Amino acid sequence: MTNHSTFSFKNVSRLVVFALLLRVTSELTANLSYLLVAVYALRGRTQTIQAFALSWLFSMLNPAFAPDASFASIGRYLVIVAGAISVASRGEGSAAGFSNNMVRQFTLFLGVFILIHSMLFSAVVDVSVLKALSWTVVVLTLLSAWQGLAAAQRIALFDQLLRWLIWLMLLSLPLLFIPSIGYLRNDTGFQGLLSQPQSFGPTVALVGALVGGRVMGEIRPACRDIFLLGLSLVLIVLSEARTAGLALVLGLLISALLSPTFAGVSRWRMLPGLRSRRFQGVALLAVVGIFAGGSLLSGTVDNYLYKRSDATNLFDAADASRGALIEDMFVNIQENPWLGIGFGIASDPRFMEVQRDPILDLPVSALVEKGVLPVAVVEELGILGASVVFGWFLTVFRRGARSGVPQFAVLITLVLVNFGESMFFSVGGMGMLLLILLTGAVTGSQQLTGELAHA
Repeated sequence: MTNHSTFSFKNVSRLVVFALLLRVTSELTANLSYLLVAVYALRGRTQTIQAFALSWLFSMLNPAFAPDASFASIGRYLVIVAGAISVASRGEGSAAGFSNNMVRQFTLFLGVFILIHSMLFSAVVDVSVLKALSWTVVVLTLLSAWQGLAAAQRIALFDQLLRWLIWLMLLSLPLLFIPSIGYLRNDTGFQGLLSQPQSFGPTVALVGALVGGRVMGEIRPACRDIFLLGLSLVLIVLSEARTAGLALVLGLLISALLSPTFAGVSRWRMLPGLRSRRFQGVALLAVVGIFAGGSLLSGTVDNYLYKRSDATNLFDAADASRGALIEDMFVNIQENPWLGIGFGIASDPRFMEVQRDPILDLPVSALVEKGVLPVAVVEELGILGASVVFGWFLTVFRRGARSGVPQFAVLITLVLVNFGESMFFSVGGMGMLLLILLTGAVTGSQQLTGELAHA
C-alpha cells in the first residue's frame, strides 16, 4: 500500500469526527459538513467511497442529534458530483484482480435505457431523469472507484466500512435506555442513532449478513462475529423492522445454499465455518435457549411479526402493512403493463412532494414510498424494463458470489430488505449504503479471486 493510502486510512477518523461535529452543531454547520465531505471526495478513490458513506450517514442521522440541513439535498448531489469527477479524472487505475467490467457495462446500458424511457414515458420527466442520472452516476463511480484500488486497499476499505457500521450499531445501544431519543420516531420501534426504525433495522441486517457470512466462511469463526450476529438479530427485533429480520435470515440461508453454485466451488470449501465446533456449539445453545424461553420468546416474536395487528400469519401482516401500496401499483401495472409509469414516480403522481432548486427550478428531491421492489420496478419501467433490471441483478449476483460468502450474503440481504420498502434506487437515502456495499461486493479482492479460481 502506498504511503498516501496509509495516510488516508490513518487520518480519516479525524475528518469523520470533524465532519460529524459540523453536522450536529447547527443548521449552518450542517450544510458546511456536506461541502467538506465533497472536497474530501476529490482526494481519491478511497476517499470518494468514504465520502459517499458519510453522505449517507449525514442524511440518516437521528434528528435528536442532527438539526435539519436546509441544503442537504443539494449537498448530497455536491458529494456525488465531486466523487464522480475525482474517480473519472484518475482513469482506470492499474490494480490487478477481479474485474467488474461486465457489471459496469451492464450498468451503463441500464442507465441509458432508463434515461430514454424516462424522457419518453415518464409522468414527471424531470424527476425520472434526475433519479436515473444520479443512480447511474453513483453506481458507475463506485464500481470504478473499487476497481481502481489495489486488492489490499479493497479489503482494508471494505473492513473499515463494516467497522463503521458496527460502531454505529454499538453506539446506539445506550439509547435503549433513553426512549425519548432511541424510540423517537414512533415510540415502539428502536431507531438508535438513525432517523427511523426502517433505516436502523436494514442497516443492522447488513451488518448481520456480513458478520454471519464471515462466520460461515471462516474455518474457525471468531467469537466476536458470533456475538455480533446475535446482537444484530436482537436489535432488528427491537426495531420492529420485520422485512429486515426476514432478509437477514433468508439472506444467510440463501447464500449458504447458492454461493457455492454461483461461484463454482464445493460447498464445504466455501463454507468451512458450518463444520466448526464453535459454530455448532453456539447453534446448539441457541436452540436450547429457544426451547427454554418458551412462551416469553413466542410472545416477543409474535409482537415483532404482527406489530400489534389482528393478523394471524405473515401474509396478513404484510397486507396490513403494505397492501394498499401494492394494490395501487397493480392498478398501474394493469393499465401500463409494458412501458410503466416512469422511473421513480409515485403510484399517483399528483401526490408527489417534489423539492426544487429555487434558482433553476430543477428537482433536487422527490420522496416516494413504495413496497416490494420487484413490483415497483414493473410498475415504473413495465415488463420490458423490469426484465433488463432483473438481468442486471443476476449479473451482480454471479459476480458477487465469487467474492466470498460475506459479500454474497450481503448482496442477497440488501435486495431482500427492499421487499418491505423499495429503497434500492434512492441514492439520497438508504439506497446509497446499499450501493456502496453492492459495488464493493462485486469487485472482490485479488486474493479471494485467486483462491476461487484454483478451487
